[in-house]
Formats: sequence, C-alpha cells, structure tokens
Amino acid sequence: MSDTFIALGFAIFIWWFSTGIVILLNRMSQTAVTMSLVISSALGLGALVGLSHTAQQTGVLGAYCAFTCALLAWGWNELSFLTGWITGPQKTAILKSTTGMPRFVASFNAVLWHELAILLVGVAIVAITWDAPNQVGTGTYLVLWIMRTSAKLNLFFGVRNLSEEFLPTHLAYLESFFKRRRMNAFFPFAVVTASACLWFLVEFANQPMITPAQLVGAVLVGTMLALAIFEHLMLVLPLDTTALWRWAIRKKQTMQTPVVFEAHVPPVLPNPLDSHDKSLQVN
Repeated sequence: MSDTFIALGFAIFIWWFSTGIVILLNRMSQTAVTMSLVISSALGLGALVGLSHTAQQTGVLGAYCAFTCALLAWGWNELSFLTGWITGPQKTAILKSTTGMPRFVASFNAVLWHELAILLVGVAIVAITWDAPNQVGTGTYLVLWIMRTSAKLNLFFGVRNLSEEFLPTHLAYLESFFKRRRMNAFFPFAVVTASACLWFLVEFANQPMITPAQLVGAVLVGTMLALAIFEHLMLVLPLDTTALWRWAIRKKQTMQTPVVFEAHVPPVLPNPLDSHDKSLQVN
C-alpha cells in the first residue's frame, strides 16, 4: 500500500510542478528562454539514453526512472512548441467565418511540425523499449500523446473553457482555432474511452500476483491518465482551477516577453483549467 501512495503522490507532484515550470519559463527573458531550450534538449537526449538503460530493469527504481525519462522527453516537446521553436507553417490567426475543411487544415498546419516531432520521439521510445520488460516509459509517453491529442480535438470541436489565460502574448492568435460551446459529440467518447483504460490499469494493479515494480508502474501511468481525464473535465465544467498554477502565471505581467522563433503555437494546447465568466456562443 505504501508503494501505491508514494507513486501516486510522485506522479501528481511532478504533473503539477512541471506544468508550472513550463508556464513560468515561457514568461521569462529571452536569455532564460534560450537557456531553457538548450537545457531541455540536453535533458531530452539524456532521457532517451535513460530509457534505453532502464528498459531491461524490472525493479521499482527502474519504473520510476523510466517514468521520469518519459516526462523529460515530453517536456522537450512542450517547451519547444510553447516557445515557437517547432510549430508549423500556419503562423497567423484565421477569420471567424472560416469553417469546415479549411478551418481543419489551417489548424493542423499550425501544429504540423510539432506533431511530427512528437511522432519521431515516440517512435524512438518504442524502438528503444521494444520487447523489453520495462514498458513504463513507453506507456507514460503514449498516455500523454493520446490524451493531449484528444484535448486538441476537443478545443477544435468546441468546449466551454478555452484557457486563454494560459496563452502567452505571442500565442494569442491561437485562440482563433478554438471554438467555444457547451459540449461537442467527441467529448463523451474521449472521456469514456480514457476511463475504460484507467479501469483496466486499476484492475491490473489489483492482481494478487503483481510484482512491486509492476504495481508502481501501473500506478504511475494510471495517475497520469486520471489527471488527463481531470483536465478533460475542466474543459466543460464551470470551475476555476487556475489557482493550481497561480505561482507561475502571476508572473505574466512582470516578466519580459519571451523570444519567438518565427512561430506562435504552444507545444500542447493549453491545459483546460480556465473557467472565467465568459459568454458562451453555442454553435
């Protein structure tokens, strides 16, 4: 039981803290942003090496290391996107009158190169851990990838909370790709499917013959999935949870505008945690 609570607490803390760090870094000076990109790139490469090293480890420490390495690799994706270093060919807002396929194409072009980068990193992780006993890192990365893609689609189809407060100034145009509405048809499917996968992980963690390392790995990956489901619910519920990262976003007005590498799209569509009172336009 202690292994379960330790893994649960570790996953929740690293989710909360790493999200705040990414938000804070993007609101700092040009020098700080450049240095953060350099450090993040080094950590990302180190994470791939770490995943290769832990792939054959079947102990509890190996599960924690693989989980952390996967988060470092994902963090590089987020930071490189948030700073505008790797985004897509679409770098301007679209008209509100743009609908249908033109709107989808423009939205996809805004994240094209970023999505390719995520794919390449994911393929590298799968190749590194292929047929290895420790799949915690691969599972963690896939959960982040799939659930973040789901969040992007929900923002595209339309949700109550667009989390504009989390968008840096140089990414303000990104809001033109989102749609504000109470609900969309894809949202229930995404939440129910993710919840079913979470239930499977919970059932696996409760198996009597499970090893301590397998238990810790299931709790770590399952916690990230549960947090992703929570973020999805924040897309549609009338709640304000921006206080979770107020220590990071409160710097928005005092920090210098970060460097922009000729692009303006975040690494991951903003965390759905803003529910300020705004009129809803049901489409």
